[in-house]
This record gives sequence, structure tokens and C-alpha cells, in this order.
Amino acid sequence: MATVQTTKKSVAVNPLKQSQPLGAALAFLGLKGMMPLFHGSQGCTAFAKVMLVRHYREAIPLSTTAMTEVSTILGGEDNVEQAILTLMEKSKPEIIGLCTTGLTETRGDDMQGILRSIRKRHPELFDVPIVFVSTPDFRGALQDGFAAAVESMVSELPQPGEIRLNQVNILASSAFTPGDVQEIKDIVQSFGLKPIVVPDLSASLDGHLDDSPGTVTAGGTTLAELREMGCSIFTLAVGESMRKAAEILEQRFNIPYEVFPHLTGLNAVDEFLQGLADISGAEVPETYRRQRRQLQDTILDTHFFFGRKRIALALEPDLLSGVAHCLQLMGCEIHTAVTTTRSPLLEALPLETVLIGDLADFEQQAVGADLLITNSHGAAISRRLHIPLYRMGFPIFDRLGNGQATKVGYRGTMQLLFDIGNLFLEEEESHAQQR
Repeated sequence: MATVQTTKKSVAVNPLKQSQPLGAALAFLGLKGMMPLFHGSQGCTAFAKVMLVRHYREAIPLSTTAMTEVSTILGGEDNVEQAILTLMEKSKPEIIGLCTTGLTETRGDDMQGILRSIRKRHPELFDVPIVFVSTPDFRGALQDGFAAAVESMVSELPQPGEIRLNQVNILASSAFTPGDVQEIKDIVQSFGLKPIVVPDLSASLDGHLDDSPGTVTAGGTTLAELREMGCSIFTLAVGESMRKAAEILEQRFNIPYEVFPHLTGLNAVDEFLQGLADISGAEVPETYRRQRRQLQDTILDTHFFFGRKRIALALEPDLLSGVAHCLQLMGCEIHTAVTTTRSPLLEALPLETVLIGDLADFEQQAVGADLLITNSHGAAISRRLHIPLYRMGFPIFDRLGNGQATKVGYRGTMQLLFDIGNLFLEEEESHAQQR
């Protein structure tokens, strides 16, 4: 059992975490015809948009209620109303995702009351779902905002209906890239099941040319699919942070669920495939049986380079847990682990302590490690400590292909082991040349 500690500093020196509104916006971007709307100042929205654009290198639809000093004092209802009406006129979204920010949360706007009064004045808005989520950026992190947005989606949008025996819900946490989500979908479909993925980043942020004008998301989970979630036979929650959303679906529609904390590593993928086989009644396809044997061979080929290596991790909890367990099974030692927010997964991590802190804490604790694993902000730390860096998490702005990167399933696990193993090989060659 790991002990979870929180940094005692009064300020974050080199922030690791991203804000809750950014996490909620990322979740909303996995819905088709969506326009995320930040209720706050223009700067809050601009910052989130820049982060998302740099990471995915795609056009990101994001809007703001543009609160000013005056509207903050007098109340933001007029700004919310005008922003929604402007979006309906110019962008014509199928869904609007409304997120609060630190500014409006501190003021204490009654958002549910504001939305009710706006709908009374504008009956034409009744046909457009407005999914509201409370995301104060002075508390929590990206993973919390992402999870809160998914919880709001499944609380408001699914409707009851006749059960479809081949349909399953997949709730994918913020730990998964669009490439990861696509791999998960492919695996589920290979068992003859129809997956409804929420949110489906693989259809919106995977990086593809599209003929749509780009004012709203062109791909993702459709509103019709969101309505049909209540007809599914089972819910697969991938990532511990999706547990509450799965519980909401169980309470509303009596849909059983299972939580898979991560899908990286031999045992984790085995359990996922066995779960799909139990749900579908089908055998595991030969494709994945062969991939499993390939992963076993990969583990044999690479474990010489992983044994006793000291790894320093700075990631969101869901991602941290999956990577830590996978690398420990490869013979690595988790030298240090820094994360952004609390999670039930942290106590179960295979190390003594986990610190909820920032990258300055990470730099102090990572001294003596053989590899750093964190986002692109760890590059400067890597140079100062002369320790190689494997980029993972959000944001990654100095590498290409973040939308397609995959670390889940047998194939994704193989790629992860090859990539990290090659870093160890390069480091060994570098040391040999210096001698």
C-alpha cells in the first residue's frame, strides 16, 4: 500500500496538472456536433484552446461567455444567454457543453437557475441539449474535469428503451488517446458487439482531413448514440475515474458494469478480453491470440533492458497506475511518482509513497532515476538531470502523432515496450561511447 502525500508548498512552482475546465472541454470534444462553452473570461478559454491545439495540432472548437470585470460583479446571466444564442445562430451545434471556471465558481453563479430562465425566454433552445458541468479550476485536475463532464453526459442524455443484447457502453477516461480509443473499439467490435464510446475521441481528434467547416466537432459520439446508451446490456468503464459515471448508468437503467483500471500489460488485456468473451459468448478472435503470443515474445526480448531500471513518473492518476503496474511487471523499480489529484488507485500503487505535487517536486525526487516519464514540460528537467525522457500524458507539444499514439491492448503494450526499451538501448550506447 502506497502512502499518498500532498506537497506543503503554498504555490505550484512548475505546474504538472491541467485545469478541470480543460479536462471537461476535452471530454466534450469527443461528441459530434459539440461546442464546448467556458463560462468565464476570454483568457481562460484562450489558454485551454492553445493547449489543445498544440497537443493535437487540429482545429479546436471552443467558445466563451467573455466575462469582464463589470459582468463578474453584476452577474453573468446575460453573458451566458448571449453566448448560447450566438452559438445557435453562427455554429448551429447539436449539443452545447457548458463549463464553469474559477472566476464564476468563486462568484457563485446559480448555473442551473440561469439555464432554466434562459430556456423559458427562448423555447427554441429546448431541442438543443445543454450539458452543464461544474469545473472550478482552483480544485482538482484535468482527470477530474473530464470525469465530471462524462458524469453530466450520462446523467442527462441517455434515455430508456428496449435492451439490445449486442450493444455495450464504453466509458473511456482521460488516460486514453484517440488512438487508444480506436484500438479499444476495434477489440470490442471483433467480438460481434456494438460499442457506444463516451467520449469517442477517436472520431474527432484522431487527425483526419474533413470537409466540414470546423465550427463544431465533425466526429465523435452522436446525440442519437448518447440517447441509446440506456438500451445497452453492459457498461465497460475503462479507467478508475469512470466508475461514478458507470454507477449513474446502473442506477438510472439497471445496466451492470465492470471497471478496468487500465488496458496496458499482459494481465490487464487478458482480463478485458475475457470480460468481452463473457458478455458476447464468443471466443477470443485468433488475431488477439496471435498478438498475445507476440507480446509474450516482446517481453522476453526486452526484459533484459528493463530489469532493475529506476523509473520516475509524473502523470495523471489513471495513466500513472497503468504505466507503473506495467513497468513493475517488466522488472523496473518505480523510483518516484508524482501526480495531480487524489484517486483510489494511488494507495494500490507498487511503491512506498505517491506525491500530489508539481514538476519542481518531481525534479527533486527524480535524481538518480534511469528514465523520466511525463509530458513535454519534463524536457527541461531531462536536460538538467541528464536523464532520458519518455513523453506521455498531456500536453505533448514537441512531438508529432499524439492523436494516433497507442499504448493499450497487446499491440499497444508491445509498442510501449519497444519505445522505452529503445531509449534504454540508446542510453547504454551513449555511455559506451563516452568511455
